Amino acid sequence: MPTRRYAILEAPSTLGLATDGVEGLPDRLLELGLAERILARRAGRLSVPSKDPTPDPETGTLNAQAIAAWSPRLADAVEAVLDAGEFPVVLGGDCTILLGSMLALRRRGRHGLLFIDGNADFFQPEAEPNGEGASMDLAFATGYGPALLTDIEGRSPLVRAEDAVAFAFRDHDDQAEFGSQPLPPEMRTYDLPAVRRMGVESAARAAVEHLTRAELDGFSIHLDADCLDDAIMPAADFRVPGGLSWDELEAVLRIVLASGKAVGLEVAIYNPRLDEGSSAGRGLADVLAAALGPAAP
Repeated sequence: MPTRRYAILEAPSTLGLATDGVEGLPDRLLELGLAERILARRAGRLSVPSKDPTPDPETGTLNAQAIAAWSPRLADAVEAVLDAGEFPVVLGGDCTILLGSMLALRRRGRHGLLFIDGNADFFQPEAEPNGEGASMDLAFATGYGPALLTDIEGRSPLVRAEDAVAFAFRDHDDQAEFGSQPLPPEMRTYDLPAVRRMGVESAARAAVEHLTRAELDGFSIHLDADCLDDAIMPAADFRVPGGLSWDELEAVLRIVLASGKAVGLEVAIYNPRLDEGSSAGRGLADVLAAALGPAAP
């Protein structure tokens, strides 16, 4: 099977959060040797605009203008990697990096999204208690929310809801408590109870089957570190009990990469400041290195 070289883009944005810390994700994973272990080219680091602690009055979202302006810059960087025939590995940052990654693919055709996250990230600004875009990114990417953040470059939706798969989320109680809007019925969803019921490998294969339909040009992988069991990944600002094991996440990534249809991967939310002794970061780097290998199929 032909292979592609990996290229790592550093996208240390915290524009989608009221807090800081996740901007340290790229440095920590690179310190742990991720680039060398997957034989990746270092493709650059994006500068990020300064933050405003007050939500944008028109959208109710923190740093909305900055996110809308910065996402096309990230998209440009992702496209440059794709144009070089390489597989982008985007190291965030918070989950709003999704908008830049999917904008790059939206410019090039119709792509799917495998959204591996402990949270569904489908809040609307009026329901998100802190106005954090990192709780709304999947909604924005699929066209639900203020036009400033859903219709970037006039390309709404960045990914069609029917072309997205929400995988392993477990924030049902928080969705109910704060009033998150329901996920669209046309979106494929395999929440953590469903993954457990089906078995993680069967659930991953079902997701891949949906994302490798003939009408799609490939799919992107969004990986939020908080999809992992809280006991092994405490280095996340918003914690929910339960989650995937290291072995389960590795199995999912191996299966989806083996499809040959994945075109990029982004990693978000791991906060090194909360990782005493770096055990969580080391585990994350180990899983990524093992699943990705030295080249992408």
